[in-house]
Amino acid sequence: MASHRRPKQPSRMRVTVLTATAAAAVALTAQSGAQAAPAKPKIDEVKSKVDKLHHEAEEATEQYNLAEERRGKLQKEISNLQDKVARGQQELNTLRDQIGSVASAQYRSGGIDPALQLFLSADPDTYLDKASAIDQLSAQQADVLTTIQAKQRSLAQQRAEATTKLGDLEDVRKTLGEKKKKFQSKLADARKLLNTLTEAERAKIRQKEQEQEQRASRAAGERVDLGNEAPASGFGAAALSAAATRIGMPYASGHEGPNSFDCSGLTQWAYGKAGIDLTRTTYTQQNDGTKIGRSQLKPGDLVFFNNLSHVGLYAGNNTVLHAPYSGVNVRYESMNTLGSFQFGVRIGG
Repeated sequence: MASHRRPKQPSRMRVTVLTATAAAAVALTAQSGAQAAPAKPKIDEVKSKVDKLHHEAEEATEQYNLAEERRGKLQKEISNLQDKVARGQQELNTLRDQIGSVASAQYRSGGIDPALQLFLSADPDTYLDKASAIDQLSAQQADVLTTIQAKQRSLAQQRAEATTKLGDLEDVRKTLGEKKKKFQSKLADARKLLNTLTEAERAKIRQKEQEQEQRASRAAGERVDLGNEAPASGFGAAALSAAATRIGMPYASGHEGPNSFDCSGLTQWAYGKAGIDLTRTTYTQQNDGTKIGRSQLKPGDLVFFNNLSHVGLYAGNNTVLHAPYSGVNVRYESMNTLGSFQFGVRIGG
């Protein structure tokens, strides 16, 4: 006969334990979810990180420009060496033809001078080391052979030098690739960071930058009222005026104008319009004039920032006219926003 006993009810203590366990599980789940979705970075933090990435990209750009300048010089040097080798080989062939003509004449007259025969069948360097062999030749023949020896040694040296420079050129090309990859990577990281912001937040950053640019432009325009800020020189005034015609042109890594620039490309182009040939990079432009301190700056002077990774033209009243970084056009900007000031350089006295 089946039992009809009532099922045993769970004790109050057991219910309490189960409830607490469930509550703890819910709390842990909520905590895990919070960890999986970290707090969104603030707009100022993103802007600061983006600015840092742009500075790093610009530093890589200037290193790329330096390697590109080195590549150009090496290619010219290699081309000149190859021309010298070609001309030297021609001269050597002519000298050898002269010796061959002497040998032919001797052969037709009854036989070749043993010393000359030895020379024609051996390495001239080895042969000419034997003074006794030279003594058997006429003075004219000895002079020709000595000239051949010197020409061969010169050609060997030039060929070795060209080979070394070709190796250097290959190293520079490798460096160019690495630097280009680096600044492109930094710019890609900056774009990714900006994309974490909403469109409204990005618009807020752009508006803030425009306001800063307008303030800097007004400050630069007021420099004429400051008696101690006359242009550094006629060259400086001309360069600053030329650069001002490029306001609004885009920044582009490795570009030298006239419609897009990187920072040193703009300063080189502007001074070129003033009749001064500056070198191509920030690292070399620092040596194109006389170094000066911040208190000595006058409009038209070059101003360097951030361990020489950035250069612009001092525009007066604590402002700089420059090509800032990728995504931003040539503009005026306060020196206070450009990072660590290094020094100024006055061009043309």
